[in-house]
Amino acid sequence: MDGIVLLTKTPGITSFSSLFNVKKALNTNKVGHTGTLDSFAQGLLVVCTGRYTRLVSNITEFNKSYKAVISFGKETDTLEYTGKTVKESALPSLEDLKKSVEKFRGDLLQAPPSFSAIHVNGKRASDLARKGNCVEIPKRKITVFDSKILEVKCNSEGFVESCLIDFTVSKGTYIRALARDIANDCGSSGYLSGLFRTKVGNFCIEDSAGFSLLNEFNIENALKLENEYLMKEAEKQEMKKVPGQKYVETPADVLIKKEVCEKIKLLNEEIAIDCGFVPIHLKNDEVLFAFMNGKPIRKMYFNEYIDAIADLSICCVFTPEGKFAGLVKLENGKLSYNFVNN
Repeated sequence: MDGIVLLTKTPGITSFSSLFNVKKALNTNKVGHTGTLDSFAQGLLVVCTGRYTRLVSNITEFNKSYKAVISFGKETDTLEYTGKTVKESALPSLEDLKKSVEKFRGDLLQAPPSFSAIHVNGKRASDLARKGNCVEIPKRKITVFDSKILEVKCNSEGFVESCLIDFTVSKGTYIRALARDIANDCGSSGYLSGLFRTKVGNFCIEDSAGFSLLNEFNIENALKLENEYLMKEAEKQEMKKVPGQKYVETPADVLIKKEVCEKIKLLNEEIAIDCGFVPIHLKNDEVLFAFMNGKPIRKMYFNEYIDAIADLSICCVFTPEGKFAGLVKLENGKLSYNFVNN
């Protein structure tokens, strides 16, 4: 089935594993998500299925919003709670934290984490880091559009142990690295105790399949998950050694599969705009035939005045009946095929 599925990823599983219920619900292996969430993280995955998987590279360009719980006083090699402690420091004051959060807004240069999917000399940085290799990744331009402290947990002396921050950031921003840099700037060290992706472009977590399975995201619940992970990690390793374990469907799996089927979206004008595309419409069946067969694209094929559309726009093409026909790109005043949905 072709479509877009908004899916809730729960903490403790990989983004790839979270697609299992989508595949089962729609009876397809042609599924792709538009931006990985780390195993410890939770929140929104925008999933494309069937022929819509060809939209994935376009949707990954979106800005994203997160809620993040940062714990202070130590730093881990992965910059989140599953890693090993590599540094310990004093806790920051609330005043210093507020100043640092304000400082890390706007256009920034960010050093990505060593434990990341970025390729260095043809190999994943995380694979090199796990082998003990020193990984140097060039800094990247990012934008933090907004950041707001929502909650703070202080010790008896008034120093900050943990905080909850709401971020809106550009593509390619690592919240783990933001946590590291904010903590270092306010004279401490820090790591992520929890990460919750709430928006991808105009898509919201509240509309996703499985959203009702999530607990409220706050400092208390994030630290609870962290403690549960640390207590059960040894137990999990032992369970992996037990032969003959089989997948057992849970009530949560049943709920997610049901909601996937109910909430899968076909690409219409409203969703095209949510995806950042410009909707345009073929005039008649004759030009539809030419478009679907890859004939050279002419501006006169469309109802819209193409020259009024911003350069470098991705346009979502619809048939005269309003069905999704494909994507085209406008560059230097010329239209070219991105792909045809046939």
